[in-house]
Amino acid sequence: MKPFVRLSVALALAAFTSSAFAASKTGVKLTQLDDRVRVEIGGELFTEYFFKDTPRPYCYPVIGPGGVPMTRNFPMKDVDGEDKDHKHHRSLWYAHGEINGVDFWSEDKAYGKTIQEKFTEVKSGDKVGVISSENKWVTADGAVVCHDSRTWRFYADKTIDFEITFKATDGELVFGDTKEGSMSLRLNENMRLKANKSGQGKGHIVMSSGVRDDELAPKQKETKTWGTRADWVDYYSPVDGKTVGVAMFDHPANPRHPTYWHVRDYGLFSANPFGIHDFERLGKDRAHEGDLKVPSGETLTFRYRIYFHTGDEIEGKVADHYAEYVKSSGGKSK
Repeated sequence: MKPFVRLSVALALAAFTSSAFAASKTGVKLTQLDDRVRVEIGGELFTEYFFKDTPRPYCYPVIGPGGVPMTRNFPMKDVDGEDKDHKHHRSLWYAHGEINGVDFWSEDKAYGKTIQEKFTEVKSGDKVGVISSENKWVTADGAVVCHDSRTWRFYADKTIDFEITFKATDGELVFGDTKEGSMSLRLNENMRLKANKSGQGKGHIVMSSGVRDDELAPKQKETKTWGTRADWVDYYSPVDGKTVGVAMFDHPANPRHPTYWHVRDYGLFSANPFGIHDFERLGKDRAHEGDLKVPSGETLTFRYRIYFHTGDEIEGKVADHYAEYVKSSGGKSK
């Protein structure tokens, strides 16, 4: 091979290696393993999506701005200083406490499971990585209640979009009226509004409506943020010397938008459009006010965005990011 040809080949290989290295350092890389998909952004771990041998798929850990872990370790890991309550609160997940009478939320006694059947896409990208899958919801005895198609989009700026379409493949679906659900985060113990047993927790909650955690509901122990409807909710706190936050956005096209929020002072953070009886504190004669039915053969879709940021909701420009979410996804804010 002539010298100038060898030089050209060497330069081409160097350019390819350099571009590949640059992509690995700036893009979103997904690596499928036996029981999880590893999601790396800029060459560093962002989260792992667990899909095998678990009551339901979930993401853990979730690493936010400045390398701050945004979700609790328990029950995936036993870490000193964390409260060990609610073992079903697995970092970042989707579930609901009653579908056709089956509990798909807790992990006590006989409970339903969400089982992944197959991936339809696992794709890395410069700006976004995508995980799509088909799943079945089954009772403790293995009977199929329904199926879903879901997609997670992990963006290079650490924003996450989640979309789930339920399919009434095995008869009518009834999403029961219960506060236990649905699109959920269990936050880092340092981000709690109410301090845990170790004294961790200096967080704050604010809603798109302006309602904040320092406002108590009349004759109730909860703040007004619990069970209130809003376009979005933001939970932020100082952690390791820096203030970080996470906001959850309810898409305007979602059924019953703006959703109710099952957001607790101990760090549970859930969008739940079903629990009207609980959230509106209705009598027993209206216990099924929030039931939502999907006729056999039909579908039901929900979309949410998880936005991580530095600072409080003002510094993080949460309202602006919600407006951009609505605009970019073709929705119309009500």
